[in-house]
Amino acid sequence: MTVLAAVIALVGSLFFALGAALQQFEAVGSAKPGLLALLRRPRWLIGGASILAGGGLHIVALGLGPLTVVQPMGVASLLFALPIAATLHGRKPSRKELTAAGVVASGLIGLVLLVPESDGPTQLSPNGVLTLLGVAGVAAVLLWAGSKAVSPAGRAALLATSSGVLYGATATLMRVLVDGGWNWWYLLALPVPALLALMMLQRAYAVGHFGVSFASLQIADPLTAVAFGALLLGEPLPTGILPVAAALLTAVGTVALARTSPLEAHNDPA
Repeated sequence: MTVLAAVIALVGSLFFALGAALQQFEAVGSAKPGLLALLRRPRWLIGGASILAGGGLHIVALGLGPLTVVQPMGVASLLFALPIAATLHGRKPSRKELTAAGVVASGLIGLVLLVPESDGPTQLSPNGVLTLLGVAGVAAVLLWAGSKAVSPAGRAALLATSSGVLYGATATLMRVLVDGGWNWWYLLALPVPALLALMMLQRAYAVGHFGVSFASLQIADPLTAVAFGALLLGEPLPTGILPVAAALLTAVGTVALARTSPLEAHNDPA
């Protein structure tokens, strides 16, 4: 069952990568890639369906195998997404680009594996939910504001990080809803960070540095969820030198990817 879970999670990562590449291809080059405009593009909608399928397969895999096996498989979406996106833009990914992505994936897998599992139901008070949304919102706005004063690669990274922070808040709230009991007020709050994260991610994709934006999203989302879990839910954090080494490896890979990821334009291949 563990092997089956790993295979299903890997296939889910492929679907997620395909969906992200399709959505980036439709958003790239747009000055203001609004959701209403993107919703009228069939390829963007297919990308969304592919992402949902990937998420569903990931949930199935979690039901069949341990978290320590399934979660690292999700990082493979970074390595899948770069060749898919490059093909859509009519090019081949460079060796340096793939190597940098591999470094990011290795560091992120290390961080995922080192996070201790929580033992017990999670609870969050209404004040905790407001704190969660407030902190995530302020962080997202600051990252968005900072993106206006940096290079295109830095802009893609900051916008995607902003999206990842909001997705991390969404994941934390979803965890509370599933594990701690459904609450209609929390359920109404859930779409707020999720929709804002989706809008911010499309802006990141529009910049054109897909490798940078997708890697930044993959890093910011789980790290934000872990941080909120520790601060608001009392979940344990990893300790020792290994998490620091994994974080440094992830950071080095991201910087290298920012230097090697090309600025892509929306150019339909024949």
